Amino acid sequence: MKISSETSPLRVLPKTIEATDFNRVRLALRRLGRPLRVALPAHRGLEVILDNHMWLCVDSFHQDQPVLAWRSFETIDRYGLHEPVRCELCLYHTHAGLIMGSAIEQLSEALAKRLTEAEA
Repeated sequence: MKISSETSPLRVLPKTIEATDFNRVRLALRRLGRPLRVALPAHRGLEVILDNHMWLCVDSFHQDQPVLAWRSFETIDRYGLHEPVRCELCLYHTHAGLIMGSAIEQLSEALAKRLTEAEA
């Protein structure tokens, strides 16, 4: 998954993702395939495209224009599944900061539901 070279983030922030959220994404990518596209129900029109190297949140109503992205996951020095993962959070939209916390929560909930449905 690539972002156009014309699209550069407005801001890049250091971020830490909780282990449960990171592990759920990795599990979903293994079980459901990749890239994986997940709608965020509480955020109308926003979807996250998941891959091993980047989680890209896009506005599906505006030709998948990037809103924010988590990338550069630091997993090399991670010694246990219980440890959080540091990464970069790229903000592509002026209001992306308003949803960056709730987007991860919504993503984790949506993936939990899809994984449960896949097991049934």
